[in-house]
Amino acid sequence: MATGSGGASVTGQPVAIEDHGIIGDLRTVALVGHEGTIDWFCFPHFDSPSVFAALLDRERGGHWGIAPEPDGVMQRQFYWPETNVLVTRFYTPDGVGELVDFMPMSGRKGMKEEREILRRVRVVRGQMVFRMECFPAFNYARDTHETKLIHSGATFSSETLRLTLSSSVKLKKTERGVTASFTLHENQSAVFSLHPGARTSCEAVVHNHESSEDLFRETVEYWRHWLSGCQYTGRWRETVQRSALALKLMTFAPTGAIVAAPTCSLPESPGGTRNWDYRFCWLRDAAFTVYAFLRIGFKQEAAAFMRWVEARCAEYDDGPLPLMFGIDGERVPEEQELLHLSGYGGARPVRIGNAAADQLQLDIYGELMDSVYLSNKYAAPISYDFWRHLRRLVDWVCDNWALPDEGIWEVRGGRRQFVYSKLMCWVAVDRAIRLADKRSFPADRARWHKVRDTIFEDIMDKGWNPERGAFVQYYGGHALDAANLLMPLVFFLSPVDPRMLQTLDVMRKPPSQGGLASDGLVFRYDVEATLDGIAGSEGTFNLCSFWLVEAMTRASVARPDLLEEARLIFERMLGYANHVGLYAEQTGMSGEALGNFPQALTHLALISSAYNLDRTLGRRD
Repeated sequence: MATGSGGASVTGQPVAIEDHGIIGDLRTVALVGHEGTIDWFCFPHFDSPSVFAALLDRERGGHWGIAPEPDGVMQRQFYWPETNVLVTRFYTPDGVGELVDFMPMSGRKGMKEEREILRRVRVVRGQMVFRMECFPAFNYARDTHETKLIHSGATFSSETLRLTLSSSVKLKKTERGVTASFTLHENQSAVFSLHPGARTSCEAVVHNHESSEDLFRETVEYWRHWLSGCQYTGRWRETVQRSALALKLMTFAPTGAIVAAPTCSLPESPGGTRNWDYRFCWLRDAAFTVYAFLRIGFKQEAAAFMRWVEARCAEYDDGPLPLMFGIDGERVPEEQELLHLSGYGGARPVRIGNAAADQLQLDIYGELMDSVYLSNKYAAPISYDFWRHLRRLVDWVCDNWALPDEGIWEVRGGRRQFVYSKLMCWVAVDRAIRLADKRSFPADRARWHKVRDTIFEDIMDKGWNPERGAFVQYYGGHALDAANLLMPLVFFLSPVDPRMLQTLDVMRKPPSQGGLASDGLVFRYDVEATLDGIAGSEGTFNLCSFWLVEAMTRASVARPDLLEEARLIFERMLGYANHVGLYAEQTGMSGEALGNFPQALTHLALISSAYNLDRTLGRRD
């Protein structure tokens, strides 16, 4: 198995970001390339050091591949319907093979105590020769390890982690790990499983076809039972369900936290430096995800995140909340650069940890309070003690909303008076007032009403640029910001307010005419006009493209022509999903996926825009 400039590959060509599916067990995930190679896997949790990271360095990063040996192999990768069980099918002149990858789940119960990645390869027709390579590279390829062959398997032991590979297939020890070459005839199968710990023998845990089939069926049952709770029955049902399944994979079940994405340092600019670690829980991203889950009926996930939020609020009685946390609720690790890794496609530096954790981003309070308000309304009422913590946060917002901050896009070029940050401060206070009234909670209502109205007037006075005929990115600026598309979505302005319609028209223009849209795909801002403190360009932002769809959908009550265009843009965006329906953060100029993958914000925005677009089209029909 030669490798390329992306992840590991049997052809010597790079495995691109978009050429992956994802499997997981609600504690971590693995990315599986369309040629059958796992080239991203952290264990035991999302934010743990990597075991396989060929995505970030094809030579040093480590991978686990299973594929036919001859050249001329064609592949097709897909999910078993309504599940997160991934199938990679191989077509060769000698036959058809099938690789099934999953992390076992326990029927309707959920997580299993015995964790493993199970990979079963089977020949459907003819006969095929397969090659297996398992080359771990522990701790982001910083730790050495010892490989030891044992009965029906092998162990890999580093200073910080030990793993066991079990299989009835004979393994061969190499300098980097183990390999195997084996022939399967029609209806024959081979099973490989990676377990935590170092065993002295795998006799008790090695799988045959029957035991792996039992785990397969149990895992299929779990995912189908979970998905049966989805209440969305409109157009694009399978697309919405796939996004829901992807979002579920990004939840950390032990705490209820939701990661922004399960990968790190996949570049936003080809070969560039915009490479960040997203394996943490941003309050913003998780709060938006709660909204998406509630929209389609998954109240348990919303309730679990609310419990996680309540615990975080209780820990921070003084001062502002951090904008992101580790999935266990602890502080995000300091940002480090891994200079020994070459990066995806040469994009360096590779970063772990995230320095943005120390930024001031005032918008998080709006997203947080909106999710609490919706959860209280549609899932479960919040407690008085939780309200006391929230009330303190809202009072803090009232004291500090006028401060400059780094904003939603986490710029590193200095703080500004970002319009979106002010907008979400308004949302924070507005939702607090609504929640207090709905539940008759005690609050300083007079002050909150006054602050809310002051923020509103401030945005309308300083955030509107008459020369551009649009709301701009920051006070006194001229650059546009796609985040302002949320103004009607959070009920700050009517979707048909003349200023909102003008802003919408300006944003829909191509960048060459001062807008942000390229064939309906939306840039979050003009990197040339915004001093974000980061070198390089970037692609269109998938989240913002779905925001545009929703803003146009809502504006169609006064501008009916926008509804059909919104549908065309939405369906055009569906064409930029990868072969299994997943999205990264951005879409590059050549249509490639850019940024961490898959990204929660993109999938939740797809769900929200599909829900509202379908409902509006239904009313019209």
